[in-house]
Amino acid sequence: MISLLLLGATEGGLFDFDATLPLMAVQVVLLTFILNALFFRPVGRVVEEREDYVTTTRAEAKQKLAQVEKLEAELRDQLKEARQTAQKLINDAEQDSDKLYREALALATSEANASREKARREIDSQRETALTQLKIDSQKLGDLIVQRLLAAK
Repeated sequence: MISLLLLGATEGGLFDFDATLPLMAVQVVLLTFILNALFFRPVGRVVEEREDYVTTTRAEAKQKLAQVEKLEAELRDQLKEARQTAQKLINDAEQDSDKLYREALALATSEANASREKARREIDSQRETALTQLKIDSQKLGDLIVQRLLAAK
């Protein structure tokens, strides 16, 4: 200590090296062990448990998300197939109805033509009958006129 006093340091000052420095070092180490045992390890365990929980929950969430995306893709494919099937059914139904319409139209046209032809034949037949009857009646009338003219003479 004398050498320090010669350099201008006073006792109990900043550079007073006695037994307090090792005692303080022992207190700091002892306090570190006590705090570590009482506070830091339990807190560290809780933090690690939470970190493990977060990690496992996150991994599960990623797996579930992958499953959801897979299911979503499958549902999209099923929906696409269903739409295609529905569109095909609609097209088939339209073709069938168009075919039925054309068949009905052709049948109606042929029936109308047949009915018209039958009506024309009946009219021609009735006209022929009427002309024949008219010729017979006109012949009779002519004969009757001739007979009355001859009888009147």
